[in-house]
Amino acid sequence: MLLGMKPNAPTGGQPDIAVTAAPAAETVARLRATFNTGRTKPVAWRKQQLQALRRLLTEHEDVFAQALHTDLGKSATESHMMEIGFLVKEIDHTLRHLDRWLRPSRVWVPLSLAPAHAWTVRDPLGVVLVISPWNYPVNLALAPVIGALAAGNTVVLKPSEVAPATSAVLAHWLPRVLDPQAVAVVEGGVPETTALLEQRFDHIFYTGNGTVGRIVMTAAARHLTPVTLELGGKSPVVLEPGADLATAARRIVWGKFMNAGQTCVAPDYVLAIGEAGTEIEAHLREAIREMYGTDPARSNDYGRIINERHFDRLAGLLNDGRTVVGGDHDRDARYIAPTVLADVDPDSPVMRDEIFGPILPIVRVPDLDAAIAFITGRDKPLALYAFTASKRSKRRLTAETSSGGLAFGVPTAQLAVPGLPFGGVGESGMGRYHGSYSLDTFSHLKSVLDKPLQADTLRVTYPPYTRRKDRILRHIT
Repeated sequence: MLLGMKPNAPTGGQPDIAVTAAPAAETVARLRATFNTGRTKPVAWRKQQLQALRRLLTEHEDVFAQALHTDLGKSATESHMMEIGFLVKEIDHTLRHLDRWLRPSRVWVPLSLAPAHAWTVRDPLGVVLVISPWNYPVNLALAPVIGALAAGNTVVLKPSEVAPATSAVLAHWLPRVLDPQAVAVVEGGVPETTALLEQRFDHIFYTGNGTVGRIVMTAAARHLTPVTLELGGKSPVVLEPGADLATAARRIVWGKFMNAGQTCVAPDYVLAIGEAGTEIEAHLREAIREMYGTDPARSNDYGRIINERHFDRLAGLLNDGRTVVGGDHDRDARYIAPTVLADVDPDSPVMRDEIFGPILPIVRVPDLDAAIAFITGRDKPLALYAFTASKRSKRRLTAETSSGGLAFGVPTAQLAVPGLPFGGVGESGMGRYHGSYSLDTFSHLKSVLDKPLQADTLRVTYPPYTRRKDRILRHIT
């Protein structure tokens, strides 16, 4: 069902507004009519929307944090660091640079067309559909919306029904603070998403898995709608002897087990070279104890699995190796302890698909050649991480592997650099966003050429062609 406001949603003390249901076609038509008026094109309007969204996130952070805790068991600190605070910084970065990003860019004109001027301008696309996932249900819903609004588009947001508390908060608040004629929130599941995908959009931005990504792309093809697919994959960690393994273990544990491992760029498995495979085990065990205590089930900073279906899938992977630490689980509480598995068979179930949970397999390989061969023999990952003291190894991993992103010495932190694009390659996705790259995604870079009618210098290019014209044209073209 399409909701202008959701009844009984968390309101922070504000009165509810009546709910209006409307079919997907009507919603898209309404937003397209708004776009066609030119309402969203002025830079002032775009900045107003971003500033209003920033106020919502900062003034009602507690409402979003409570919803995230309900859906995923996230602590308020993790919610701020990885969701709310992240978005506020993205908005601030966009507001700081938006005027410059939107400035027309002059382009050189060849002699054959002189005198003339050429430049490029960014045109908003129109009506954008954002389909967001459940694992970071605020961040991954609103980060694309920030870019779409900054580019001057109208937006339909479809939050994930798998995180219902967060979906309800988004549906309740966004139409209150953003232009309701330019932004709509659609709640629901497969039927509502299917109805949306039947409509013609000017861009579709989907974050999720490859199976649904193919469905989205097939639907978009019927209207020749461009798509951005932010998918996932098994993001490896290459671990070499000689690295500071104690520090590496702490950073791996931090990146892997935040949000109970339900992070698209989380380290999926460790490729441990030589003796690093044996030595890292004790360091990982100690790092988990430092961060989550001897009983992570009692830690206020450790999350929960989103639902029973995902819990059952993950529980089925716990026996695919020797348990170094963890392995405890409780279905009723949707709890799986931070778990490290060693002596893992590369062909075991835990190594086939993206784990997307708090299980970290260690696969031992003899050298960097074997590690690179292991990575390149599988689908291209969304992220690749490496802990090494060797500059040569860093150069080789940069040159000889392909991944959405590459980070040395720390996992997941590449997302915190606003100047870096975020996106996948191959099976891990297509397209990119964040910062100016969001403006690239949600804009059309239009080319403009202006040649005055006075002094028709093009006459030399008109037929009939003489020997003199031929010599001139060969010289200037």
